[in-house]
Amino acid sequence: MRIRRERELQSRNPIKRRPPLRRGKVSARLPVPDHIRNPPYVGSNVLPELSKEHQFHDSEGIARMRAACELAASVLDYAGTLVRPSITTDEIDKAVHQMIIDAGAYPSPLGYGGFPKSVCTSVNECMCHGIPDSRQLQDGDIINIDVTVYLNGYHGDTSKTFLCGDVHDALKRLVKVTEECLERGIAVCKDGASFKKIGKRISEHAEKYGYGVVERFVGHGVGTIFHSEPIILHHRNDKPGFMMEGQTFTIEPILTMGSIQCRTWEDNWTTLTADGSPAAQFEHTIFITKTGAEILTKC
Repeated sequence: MRIRRERELQSRNPIKRRPPLRRGKVSARLPVPDHIRNPPYVGSNVLPELSKEHQFHDSEGIARMRAACELAASVLDYAGTLVRPSITTDEIDKAVHQMIIDAGAYPSPLGYGGFPKSVCTSVNECMCHGIPDSRQLQDGDIINIDVTVYLNGYHGDTSKTFLCGDVHDALKRLVKVTEECLERGIAVCKDGASFKKIGKRISEHAEKYGYGVVERFVGHGVGTIFHSEPIILHHRNDKPGFMMEGQTFTIEPILTMGSIQCRTWEDNWTTLTADGSPAAQFEHTIFITKTGAEILTKC
C-alpha cells in the first residue's frame, strides 16, 4: 500500500526529464606539496587490487583513524556549502583539494588508479565516481560529493548527496530515503553481527518507496589501506561473515528511481544509471564496538 501511494504521488507530479549529463572539460591535475605523505599507489595508473586484509586498530591506530575521518567529515561539510547553481564541479574540487592539503593531508582519490581529481562529484543520474569538470551545476540538480583524505597513514572516507537550488520533491525524497538507508544499515552493526544484515535492512527500507538498490558498488574495509575486505553488499544477499570488534569499514548505499543497471563513460570512472534515472548515495566510515558501531565520519 505504501509503495503504491508513493508511485501515485510521483505520477501526479512527475519529474521533468533533465538533459542528460555530458562531460565537460577536465582541468590539469592539482599539485600536492612535497612534505605531504603520499599513499603507496600514487605514481602508478594501475588500479590497486582489493586487499584481503581486514583492518583492525589498536588505541594509537584508532586515534589516527578518528583524526582522518574527522577531517574528511569537515571537508565534506565545507564542500556542501559550495553547492549552488552556476558553480562548476571543478571549482568544488579545487576548494576541497586546498582544504585537504592545508590540513597536511593527501586527497586519496588523486592518482588512485589514474583518477585525475581530488574528489568525486556525481550529478543527477551519475551513480558514483564522477570526475569534476567545467560543467556548471543547474538549479534542481542533486550532487553526491565523495571525500577521502589520507592523514598520517590512514584514510577517512565519506560522502553525501546535496541539493542544488530548488529541487523537485521526488528527488528530495530519494535523497532523504537514501540517507535513512545508510542509518538503518549502520544500526544493525556490532561485534558478532552478520554482514548480510546490512543489505537486508537497507533493501527493506528502499523497497517501501519503490527504489532500487545498486548491486555493483559496495562498501569496503578502510584504514591504512584505501580499499580492503570486507566487501559490504547493500542489497539482499547471503554473503557469509561476521563483524568483529575493532575493525573499520564503509557503508555507502546507492539508490535509484529506476534501473539499477549502469553504464560507464570512456574515462573508465564516471558511472551512470543505464536508463538515465536519478541516483543518490550516502557514506560513512564506521568502527565496530562490542555493542554497536561508532560513526567516525560524523560532523
